[in-house]
Amino acid sequence: MDFTFTEDQLLFAESIKDFLQNEVTPESIRESWDSETGRSQDLWNKMVELGLTGMLVPEAQGGLGMREIDFVLIAQECGRVALPEPIVDTAMVVTPLLKDLVDKDPRCVSLLEKVATGETKVAIGHAANDLVSDAHIADYLLLTQGHQIHLLAKADVDLEAQQSVDPSRKLFAVKWEANDETLLINGSDGVGLLAATLNRAAVGTAAQLLGLSEKMVEMTVQYTQDREQFGKPIGTNQALKHHMANCAVKNEFAKAVLHRAAYTVTEKPVHGDFAVSHAKLAAGEAANLAAKNSIQCYGAMGYTWECDLHIFMKRAWALDKFWGHSGFHKYRLHQWLMNPNAKIGAEMTFGEQA
Repeated sequence: MDFTFTEDQLLFAESIKDFLQNEVTPESIRESWDSETGRSQDLWNKMVELGLTGMLVPEAQGGLGMREIDFVLIAQECGRVALPEPIVDTAMVVTPLLKDLVDKDPRCVSLLEKVATGETKVAIGHAANDLVSDAHIADYLLLTQGHQIHLLAKADVDLEAQQSVDPSRKLFAVKWEANDETLLINGSDGVGLLAATLNRAAVGTAAQLLGLSEKMVEMTVQYTQDREQFGKPIGTNQALKHHMANCAVKNEFAKAVLHRAAYTVTEKPVHGDFAVSHAKLAAGEAANLAAKNSIQCYGAMGYTWECDLHIFMKRAWALDKFWGHSGFHKYRLHQWLMNPNAKIGAEMTFGEQA
């Protein structure tokens, strides 16, 4: 198994990183909290021009025809800036599902083309989540009922806004009625697509969590270098160094696990459950530890809304519970570890049998 990133993948991710750091700042995020939708159409249009909405859309529908492994580094950078816009859900969750449904329903072909060009936005619901993100700016919604997947126009649903711990997240309870016209797929095929959707979404969420964790560590290290007490930076205090070192170790361990999950979802999706759950748990633990230790290092300043750490900390808390909470993913890992046929060990991870 080789999930080393190519030079092209690394260069593209670096260019997106530079773009996001210029366009998405704590100041712009705070401004979005007071806007009507909480979203920037101008920023969305720029991401469309960069090809982000069409990365996983097949070339036949006007996309770039790339795969999940190509997007995971970009999802990580979206987390690093706490991007409010739902580009990860659109590129890594919505478009792959629509691609899988192209042969089932012709409506999905047109939707893919319009999502790739930015003409149409699609929100997605799933049994793993009680609420739907960004339903208020979507033209269509992909919603589930049992083993069924339905497609509805926003005009055909009722949205009720819900409050999140993270002001940047826009969550909605959706009331709707299923019928034969809205149905896209049912039965065993629906079960398989819903499972694959959950795995892709959990990988995308894990990538954002890792980006958030790395950003919190970076911010805190800088703060401890700038803040002085008794004539010297507080970062010289060994206890604070240990706090950040523990976070850095968690991040490095989560990074390899995340990249393996992205590789597995791309190359062997039928075996992706355990790798995805491992990645979601590792990234969630890293982000939660970074939030906890960072606020300890900031001290009283870290508890104020004026402190930018809040933006990243609260996003981490919210995403940790999305697309499967820790209990769900621990249960999936438990099932795999207790399987007598589980391929466990270095020879299985990196050998020819992997």
